[in-house]
Amino acid sequence: MALQPGEDIGAEAHASHDQFFRTETGVGTMVIESVSQAVKRGAWIVVPAGARHNLTNTGDAPMKLYTIYAPPTHRDHLSVSTNAEITPEQFNGVPTERPCQVPRPGRGAETVAGKALAG
Repeated sequence: MALQPGEDIGAEAHASHDQFFRTETGVGTMVIESVSQAVKRGAWIVVPAGARHNLTNTGDAPMKLYTIYAPPTHRDHLSVSTNAEITPEQFNGVPTERPCQVPRPGRGAETVAGKALAG
């Protein structure tokens, strides 16, 4: 994702999942539940489920970042220039990843979306 100078992601909250942000370039301000924090290149932020948050580019150049959250809310491989281009019909609620069985020490196997990582 890229935020242009002065652009923000729009205040939002996700009731069912945490969200992770990592800034790759630029500077900005993250507000989580009315608490403001300056962010710069290389910052990472975890927003807990249910917390209202917004990220704003306060710099003079584009802020590039990525965000990870689950369950998915956008269609796989979605590529847009701005948040304004995302529409609800762009995700049908069905992820493209197949569930797999992942062994959990002492708890048996759990079904999770995605692919198991070797290691």
